[in-house]
Amino acid sequence: MKGFFIKKAFFDGWDNLIGMVLLNLVYLALFFLALYSFSLTSFGVLPFVAGMVALLFVYSVFSGAVSNVAYAYSDYRRDTWSDLKAGFSRYFRHALLRFAVYIFQIVLALFVIPFYMRNFGLAGTIISVILIWLEIFSLIAMPYYWALSSHLPGDRPLKTLKKCFIVMGDNMGFSIFFLLYNIVCVALTVFTVGLVPGVCGMNLASHDAVRLIMLKYDYLEEHPEADRRHLPWADILYDEEDKVGPRSFKNMIFPWK
Repeated sequence: MKGFFIKKAFFDGWDNLIGMVLLNLVYLALFFLALYSFSLTSFGVLPFVAGMVALLFVYSVFSGAVSNVAYAYSDYRRDTWSDLKAGFSRYFRHALLRFAVYIFQIVLALFVIPFYMRNFGLAGTIISVILIWLEIFSLIAMPYYWALSSHLPGDRPLKTLKKCFIVMGDNMGFSIFFLLYNIVCVALTVFTVGLVPGVCGMNLASHDAVRLIMLKYDYLEEHPEADRRHLPWADILYDEEDKVGPRSFKNMIFPWK
């Protein structure tokens, strides 16, 4: 599964490279606006915090719209702009919850954990360790959030959030691998100045990951007696392998030949 995931994520990004880069330019603009917000500290802390919170809210809402595009890319459809437009309304409620989770993660990391580490002695240390693990688990689980909201559109945001942790726990090996994959993607994003794979590419990868996990669950539902540790991935991924198809360097560069 991991090998095919890497293959699919790469080719989905390659096949939609121009659209992905254009969407990443918006994220790059938000990043530069965030850097500009630091200049607001000369006017006091409140304008700076308000500016960063506003940008984080825009980032969350835009990421919801991009998720609709990434879902289409993962499903081998390429109607970028109509999907983007529809995504703003479709994912708005999920974006609000994702924004709240971002705020929670930031406050936990910057204020709550240091507060308990500095105070209350041994009890504070124990609480800090628990909160650090909560932060780690949230970082592992939340990459599934947008993709699950796409694949399970009937779920309310809180239910989607709950399923992020369920999927993480049920696929811990892959989830840790996916975390490492995202770390590599962040490094590549920094190297390419935010263009490739960027936030859009990582969003697309999360859709590819959840797509394959859902295929696994579909198979287990049809074959409840199957050994979960030794699944016939060749059979499970047969249709996906056929859709991605064999690729060569030549037809990557010259797809019309």
